[in-house]
Amino acid sequence: MAVNYDETTGIFTIQTEKSSYQMQVDRFGVLLHLYYGGRVNGPMDYLLTFQDRGFSGNLYDAGADRTYSLDALPQEYPCQGTGDFRSVCLSMENPDGTLSCDLRYRSHKIYNGKYGLPGLPAVYAKEEEAQTLEIRLEDEASGLEAVLFYGVLPKYDVITRSVCLTNRGTEPVVLHKASTVCLDFLWGDYDLLRFYGRHAMERNLERAPIAHGMTSIGSRRGASSHQYNPFMIVADRNAGEEDGRCYGLSFVYSGNFKGEAEKDQYGQTRVIMGLQDELFSYRLKPGEAFYGPEVILSYSGEGIGKLSRNFHKVIRHNLCRGKFKEMPRPVLVNNWEATYLDFTGEKICEIGRQAAELGIEMLVLDDGWFGKRDSDSVSLGDWVVNEKKLGGPLSSIVERVNAMGLKFGLWVEPEMVSEDSDLYRAHPDWAMVIPGRRPVRSRQQLVLDFSREEVADYIFDSLCRVLDSANVEYLKWDMNRSVIDVYSALAGCAEQGEVLYKYTLGLYRFLDRIGRRYPNILIEGCCGGGGRFDAGMLYYGPQIWCSDNTDAIDRIRIQYGTSFGYPISAVGSHVSAVPNHQTGRSVPLKTRGAVAMAGSFGYELDLGKLTPAEKEEVKAQVKAYKDNWKLIQDGEYYRLSNPYEPDGLGAWEFAAEDGSEALLTVVALNTHGNPLTSYVRLKGLRADGWYRDEAAGKMYEGRALMEGGIPVPHMEDEYQSWQMHLRLCGER
Repeated sequence: MAVNYDETTGIFTIQTEKSSYQMQVDRFGVLLHLYYGGRVNGPMDYLLTFQDRGFSGNLYDAGADRTYSLDALPQEYPCQGTGDFRSVCLSMENPDGTLSCDLRYRSHKIYNGKYGLPGLPAVYAKEEEAQTLEIRLEDEASGLEAVLFYGVLPKYDVITRSVCLTNRGTEPVVLHKASTVCLDFLWGDYDLLRFYGRHAMERNLERAPIAHGMTSIGSRRGASSHQYNPFMIVADRNAGEEDGRCYGLSFVYSGNFKGEAEKDQYGQTRVIMGLQDELFSYRLKPGEAFYGPEVILSYSGEGIGKLSRNFHKVIRHNLCRGKFKEMPRPVLVNNWEATYLDFTGEKICEIGRQAAELGIEMLVLDDGWFGKRDSDSVSLGDWVVNEKKLGGPLSSIVERVNAMGLKFGLWVEPEMVSEDSDLYRAHPDWAMVIPGRRPVRSRQQLVLDFSREEVADYIFDSLCRVLDSANVEYLKWDMNRSVIDVYSALAGCAEQGEVLYKYTLGLYRFLDRIGRRYPNILIEGCCGGGGRFDAGMLYYGPQIWCSDNTDAIDRIRIQYGTSFGYPISAVGSHVSAVPNHQTGRSVPLKTRGAVAMAGSFGYELDLGKLTPAEKEEVKAQVKAYKDNWKLIQDGEYYRLSNPYEPDGLGAWEFAAEDGSEALLTVVALNTHGNPLTSYVRLKGLRADGWYRDEAAGKMYEGRALMEGGIPVPHMEDEYQSWQMHLRLCGER
């Protein structure tokens, strides 16, 4: 059993293959957190200490016992109003206007399989793969019920958390903060690893000690954002890639979020993740339930690399859905950086003809195919094919492309509307505009109110007419601005704090409908590139455009940060032209290909401008990617270097789970006169195995490569790359 309850001690124990999680219902019915870490078998309640904490308050139930204070005790779901002055998960306004809640244990149940969440993405599992624990708590005064969900997937060392808050009282209450998870650590010094950025430079790693006071990351932008990713790691100060204790938290949600880390007055550490409490208030009517989005937790005692691979596996196998999650994705070419908005149907077909000659498998038509879309200030919302621009209906273009042996894909931005559009002229109230105020524009567009079903339904029907008209097999779903004017004509004044949460639910409802109606369409998420790269979006489409920055050297750093929490199969990555359109940098085609292969591979350039030699190189890249697809997309991923270090390398490796083969990639990020020799140590090989370098024919012992490493060949020009494909030939 992954979950056990001891009635004599009130202790719940959750076991995965290499971790344990314990909590206890104490004598007052408070659910205390005891332990999360490496696997143990005995009760851990001895870790709790009790003493008079001075100004820290005591529960009334404790009587004269001044040693019992929730201001110092570790808890599973701390609430405002119990004497805990640290950051809490739940802040609730009662019908009388007071802010107080005191949740106590009432019951629990344990069952096989994994819980689901209505309207929200969540990890799923077969009945034999997982167990669920539900713990029901209640605030007696208000009648608020909280059900804490724990989903356990032992083989991945993963525990998922969610919460359902139900108003069992007779009057409405208002949720001002409703986070999903709290992790309390009684002792230890920890670092927080967070992933910050900006448009075209997302998910940069920053590691810093968790100090006294509050450290927080989050988004108020309506999407999970380019600026902070809803994934963070708590690690021992000395934890590295291969050793040390570390904990990961991934929020399965695509809207506003908040992650918090705090060292308190007693040297204890509290970490909270959930919905952003700014711009949020939720009126919970009698009988109504509110679900907090899921958080995926994982623990590793074998370093951050192992933690990452835990997340890679659970996301790839038990969060992504549909036929494409574990099958080869088509190598594609996207016309955007080749043509931008200036194209004709003939130009698109010419790109397709060139792509077919190079072995590319899909052509994606990006922005500009609809309405009067010859600039980015018009026609969003008017999802009608511009037959004049294409020279005929979309079906004629698709049929020509299919006849070349290529699949066809399409770009859309369904959540947005241009003021210069037929849709906005007909339904200006469908856009998020605050009455009496001029809206804040971004990219000359406004946001459609997807919290209203009739708005989302209209866009859904419009897109379906397009998709039904032609053999479209790929959809690039974009979102190119943040949500600023938060307003819904459907909600009253008291409910405006619910709009962004319901907007995200509306997005999920739309994506779920599209996926069910078109199961053979591959959906790639996008938000100005990587502005909504989160686990929530991966539930609806197995890959996300990693960044609008296609420069290979910048992409090494962006993809490095992304790899900490997300599988390589989720990373949309393309070879683009040089000089690069974002940075002006020129990088060899070989290196651009090697970097783009660390993801779902494709091209984003004018194929007609390639030289004959470059075209032959593209053919070889496409073949190499197809040959190595299984290893790249489903193998164990190892970060072998930190590309942020001065004079560092970009070095990474894919190793088969059984150690039968490995692919090493190294990119030189700097060049110097009379350079030092660089070495990389490989990982994931069989120590007693002998491996053959497929290109050079040389044999290496696995243990030697992992212990002594291998020298990187001298590269005389900047940004050169080197790859070595190793195959197991035998063992001692």
